[in-house]
Amino acid sequence: MLLKHIGKHGGKKIVVVHRKAPNEDHMALVTYTESLPASYHDSIMQALESNAGQTTKEFADVLFRSLLPDGRPLLESMYKEGLVKKVQTNQIQLTPNAKTSVRLDEFNQYLDAVEGGGEALEKLRELDANAGFFDPTTKKTVNEIKNVTNNAGALNDENIAADLMAQSQKMLAEAEGLLAESKRLEAEAYAMNPALKPKRASTKKAAPKKRVAVKAKA
Repeated sequence: MLLKHIGKHGGKKIVVVHRKAPNEDHMALVTYTESLPASYHDSIMQALESNAGQTTKEFADVLFRSLLPDGRPLLESMYKEGLVKKVQTNQIQLTPNAKTSVRLDEFNQYLDAVEGGGEALEKLRELDANAGFFDPTTKKTVNEIKNVTNNAGALNDENIAADLMAQSQKMLAEAEGLLAESKRLEAEAYAMNPALKPKRASTKKAAPKKRVAVKAKA
């Protein structure tokens, strides 16, 4: 079974919240699953293993919409509790299954090339034909990688706010797109079958009833 967004950092199991930290493409945001409180661990894994979790490119999008058992927003609570750490992408190994492993910085480069298309995609094909995702002339040696300083640490409020705002704006754009598509489909349905249109209530006022004069008895 393949699982996206999981990996290891320094031998510890992690879930990749963001493949790239805001304004820092060489850093990622992760959470260490083995040290999570039970309620967080279960909620994160439930979101991870869901269809949405496995089809999204950024797991943070799903976490942003998920809740803890007590009703608190999951992603926001993870930030507040200091459960999200910043780590260099070249120190993260993605492990979708027991037999597969790829460095996150290489994986990011691959996705960027695919999304960029054109020359970037052609360059990727050339590199992949020789030595995989990464140009062997630019790869760091094992010793260089071991000597890289571990920069995992707590995020400041500005980074957290920027991340939450980015998630909010993305969800708003998606909602607006869905609303526009809904209106388009509704218009198309009415054009095919006008009988589906809801009937409008009549705005005409009822004519006032005529008063009948009653003659007084003599």
